[in-house]
Amino acid sequence: MSESSRTVPALPDKDTLALKRALAAGDVTVFVDGTALRLPDTARDAVLDLLSRLAAGNPVTLSSVPSVPADPPLPAGPVPLLTTSQAAAAAGISHTYLRNLTDAGIIPVQYRGSHRRIRMEDIQSWLESQQAAKAAKAAGEASGNGADPAGA
Repeated sequence: MSESSRTVPALPDKDTLALKRALAAGDVTVFVDGTALRLPDTARDAVLDLLSRLAAGNPVTLSSVPSVPADPPLPAGPVPLLTTSQAAAAAGISHTYLRNLTDAGIIPVQYRGSHRRIRMEDIQSWLESQQAAKAAKAAGEASGNGADPAGA
């Protein structure tokens, strides 16, 4: 085994049964420093595989595999997150409407405990999509008005 490997012993029977019940429920949420985190599909599958093996009473060995970087590096420094009040003010909408948009998945949201946090770039992206939709609607109405004989 290399230094990048780690073996986790089998869980005690009590813990194995509790883990089996949790996995059977099918609702898996990962919390990192009090923040609910939606894992990418491949990470979720790996975590569920690990938990399933532990629930079966098996010891597990974890190891990393060297890989070629496929994605560009993330920008240095933390990404600023807004409270829902700050995000609503930046978008010029009510706090309730913003919450409805995050609940519907229209605007992505991160959780810090039970508190929602929203990236400014997600608010800007949503605003741009709203402006584009408004412009498209105006263009459609303008072309419809030009063909209206009653307006002549």
